[in-house]
Amino acid sequence: MSEQKKDLRIRSIDISEGASRAPNRAMLRAMGFTDEDFKKPMIGVASTWSEVTPCNMHIDQLAREAKRGIREAGGAPIIFNTITVSDGISMGTLGMRFSLPSREVIADSIETVVNAERMDALVAIGGCDKNMPGCMIAIGRLNLPAVFVYGGTIQPGKLDGRDIDIVSAFEAVGQHNAGLIDDKELHRVECHACPGPGSCGGMYTANTMASAIEAMGMSLPGSSSNPAVSPLKLQDCYEAGRAVYRLLEAGITPRQIMTKEAFENAITLVMALGGSTNAILHLIAIAHAVDVDLTIDDFDRIQKKVPHIADLKPGGRYVMQDLHEIGGVPGVMKMLLDAGYLHGDCLTVTGKTLAENLKDVPPLPADQDVVRPLSNPLRETGPLVILRGNLAPEGAVAKMAGLTVKRITGPARVFDGEQAATEAILNDQIKEGDVIIIRYEGPKGGPGMPEMLSPTAILVGKGLGEKVGLITDGRFSGGSHGLVVGHVAPEAQVGGPIALVRDGDLVTIDSETQELTVHISDEEMAARRKAWQAPPLKFQRGVLYKYAQLVQSASRGAVTD
Repeated sequence: MSEQKKDLRIRSIDISEGASRAPNRAMLRAMGFTDEDFKKPMIGVASTWSEVTPCNMHIDQLAREAKRGIREAGGAPIIFNTITVSDGISMGTLGMRFSLPSREVIADSIETVVNAERMDALVAIGGCDKNMPGCMIAIGRLNLPAVFVYGGTIQPGKLDGRDIDIVSAFEAVGQHNAGLIDDKELHRVECHACPGPGSCGGMYTANTMASAIEAMGMSLPGSSSNPAVSPLKLQDCYEAGRAVYRLLEAGITPRQIMTKEAFENAITLVMALGGSTNAILHLIAIAHAVDVDLTIDDFDRIQKKVPHIADLKPGGRYVMQDLHEIGGVPGVMKMLLDAGYLHGDCLTVTGKTLAENLKDVPPLPADQDVVRPLSNPLRETGPLVILRGNLAPEGAVAKMAGLTVKRITGPARVFDGEQAATEAILNDQIKEGDVIIIRYEGPKGGPGMPEMLSPTAILVGKGLGEKVGLITDGRFSGGSHGLVVGHVAPEAQVGGPIALVRDGDLVTIDSETQELTVHISDEEMAARRKAWQAPPLKFQRGVLYKYAQLVQSASRGAVTD
């Protein structure tokens, strides 16, 4: 007698069995379900397809491939959508305040649909910055068998034989303002920077988070560096559909994969690649979703021992496509594993351990300079540096990739908002040696902790990238570089010390001593705090009002639950 097949309908059986559920099934029959389908597990495909950004414009095709993989494995697949917003398009505008809150909207919406429809497992496909951690937060909360797939990186733009990307366009604004390029050249950069589908090409937030998720074991090997426009990316999605069915058969859930050690693997890879500061915010939030105790102290600990080896933009020369062509993220992870930097026994969505996945991965070629040997790194320690001091008692984050200047002390130039600071930079009111303070842009004060690629890119374009400091309780794009410090906590809106800084106060940023200090006495600080009053929230209803009421400190991942 053959062994009875395990019933994988761990939740959808609520709908697919019993006379009383005939009306429920009638609705599904309208979408093509048959008697046979009701005997199969119902597996969702969370698609972030949208025409609001090139990062996600192709994900409808990818979702259909995941659906095909699920069906051929033996599941009953259903595609559903969630939102995305484009950071690059909203950057520098009021719209940027909605970017980080969209992470929570995405997580909440996926959690809502999967729970409401009693799905048994999930494939989630993300592209732009916030929908990846949004997907992962939902996966963590649901704790159903799941695989994440990255939509893939964009191809480099080409202009006069050189590679350019979206950050080139932002920096061209600063060059144009400084008179280094004319209107025609600015227009040429604009027209060539983004050639088609895929997420921003450097080691910015999208590629950083995709790499971190692969290192964490929640996406298939190699999928984080496979380009958006390639047969490999379609294959990633098809295989993810088959893989999630195997996870359901094996009873493997995300919390078995996303352990503290798995998060340490993710942080290690981010440091080695020179990833975005946003990884700190997002990984802490994802860890919160699976009840793993992850703090900025863990990033600080790992930063001190992991070298920066990948020469990737924004601090370096290359983009994700270049990394893919020499062996991709698996090649870098194999190097790190062999040197003892990764936990090889961590379980992954293949059902195998990380070490098993990497066993047959060839070493990176010797005749390339995208990734340096561990013996000759770009930097002996990781480039994401946690700073503390009387200006940031709960911590702040700096990215030191590609910088030669490690320290600055200068007079504060204080702005209550990004727009005023940007105008001052464009109007040549910021001088070499200044330390720009942009405040009331934190999770509550922004609200939404907007990214500040515009002012940082303009500073670089004007030649001031390493000649001035910039400190904010907001965030920076993964494309930002320079002497910039973000995530200052506590934020100004709740009375953090950044709210008390005045024009002309001397401020020090020091990445080597990890110091962020305003040079005033404790007595003066106390007097200013006593006189300070919180300004009213900028929004009194709607999404941003709700967000401001719920959101926690940046040092806690800006979570809302």
